[in-house]
Amino acid sequence: MKTYLGIDVGAISTDIVLLNEELEVINWVYLRTEGNPISAIKEGLIKVTTGLDELEVKAVGTTGSARRLVGVIVGADVVKNEIIAHAVGVTQFYPEVKTVIEIGGQDSKLIIIRNKIVVDFAMNTVCAAGTGSFLDHQAGRLNIKIEEFGRLALKSTQKINIAGRCTVFAESDMIHKAQIGVPTEDIINGLCEAIVRNYLNNVGKGKQFLPPIVFQGGVAANEGVRRAFERELGCEVIVPKYYNVMGAIGVAILAKEHIQEKGSKFRGIKLVEENFSTSCFNCEDCPNRCEVVEVYKEEEIIDRYGDRCGKWEMEEEGR
Repeated sequence: MKTYLGIDVGAISTDIVLLNEELEVINWVYLRTEGNPISAIKEGLIKVTTGLDELEVKAVGTTGSARRLVGVIVGADVVKNEIIAHAVGVTQFYPEVKTVIEIGGQDSKLIIIRNKIVVDFAMNTVCAAGTGSFLDHQAGRLNIKIEEFGRLALKSTQKINIAGRCTVFAESDMIHKAQIGVPTEDIINGLCEAIVRNYLNNVGKGKQFLPPIVFQGGVAANEGVRRAFERELGCEVIVPKYYNVMGAIGVAILAKEHIQEKGSKFRGIKLVEENFSTSCFNCEDCPNRCEVVEVYKEEEIIDRYGDRCGKWEMEEEGR
């Protein structure tokens, strides 16, 4: 079976998909990165290929915040940023999409698409308010499974306001509301609405939200947040089947388009048995004091990056 592998490694989750020649998803994995992307991709590769016989990976692409590191380790044919990867993924399933809302574990994105082309985008990477990690924390504090968070919001019977511009203020406000006896479902619904207001006032400020609107990323699983977006925007917000691995799907498609007749650099599934590690140092040769990252396979340096001037960059051949 000829397949194309897409890997999206972020701060919270690691997403891996396998596509066939027709760009159909034949298998996918969504797991926690847990601060160790190298371990996460090894575990993910084992899971995504288990039970698939005579598998041939024709090309591989990586995206996400750890895309460079992961790309070097697996032997990626393409390494793309999340905006491009998510846009390519979503247009595969919704060719007419015009607005993409993406809220992940640590950041939020808005992608404006016209005729399958990204014409504008915005990101919030400074503050984690309203992202998956913040929701995880609040679910844990309330002793509620994150999977139940959105469903509880739908049971709300009264509207309350939660300060959503800052994680600290939001948590303080939620604690205060609980102490005065506000039901948990109303607090959760207030938080979902605060997340949406924060997104629209920051990431979406000055942007035009035209339908069809697609909501993806881990937070899209929260029905309360989706409904809050629909109330604010006044139209349907679509959550796709593969909402949580859309970036991986997009970069797998890009890998297929890129490879054409060239052979893939993919190291093969056997890479899960090899030892990879990283180290870093600060270059003292100029006032920039760049932090240079070195990637090792066993004892051999296979990549070096992070310098602005290119002094420490390794040749492509050495990767």
